[in-house]
Amino acid sequence: MNERIINILIEGFGKIMLASIKVTIPLTVIGFACAFVIALVMAMVQYTKVPVLRQIARFYIWVFRGTPLLVQLFLAYYGLPKLGIVLNAFPCAVIVFSLNEGAYCAETMRSALEAVPEGQFEAGYCVGMNYLQIMFHVVLPQALRTAFPPLSNSLIAMLKDTSLAAEITVADMFMSAQKIVGRTYEPLWLYSEVALVYLMYSTILTIIQRICEKRLSSYNSRETVVKKEAKS
Repeated sequence: MNERIINILIEGFGKIMLASIKVTIPLTVIGFACAFVIALVMAMVQYTKVPVLRQIARFYIWVFRGTPLLVQLFLAYYGLPKLGIVLNAFPCAVIVFSLNEGAYCAETMRSALEAVPEGQFEAGYCVGMNYLQIMFHVVLPQALRTAFPPLSNSLIAMLKDTSLAAEITVADMFMSAQKIVGRTYEPLWLYSEVALVYLMYSTILTIIQRICEKRLSSYNSRETVVKKEAKS
């Protein structure tokens, strides 16, 4: 590796990290937060089995899970202006990522809700709680503990998928690398560098996920012991 490549990598690392802080991380955090809210609403709509709303939720999930994310980005950014709807690149990416990820997370949350025993509702009604109180204080906390690992995996996958936002001119890490490649003609080193940065962030999230899973596991163990002692 000669001095020129080293200088290019040093310059590239600074610009890639700056783009990650200014664009990639905010896009991931905002997009996933919105996706989680969408997923929670869609999952509860399906769980309560309201006929019309359930069909709307199923249609939304069917469309966004059945079409490629890149196509959705192009439709929103390049297609909607034909209908008079013009979105800036970053808000457009946030909306598309939120809707796309929300469809996948909705199925995760739905299965987690259905995994909670129905007896929890009967127990809640017996102590005077209404439906919403049981849902938010009893059912959802248990469902979220079940859904945490797959939701964490979805967050990591979404972080990597944000590289597709460069295709609609979002100045994220990948676009920063593309610009430097276009000027220096060193795709191997620069794309390897941006891949390592993505790997670094994914590794950090994986470590946090494992720590949280261990804490949830220990909490569940203590909760089981308390229940057994209460029964005895």
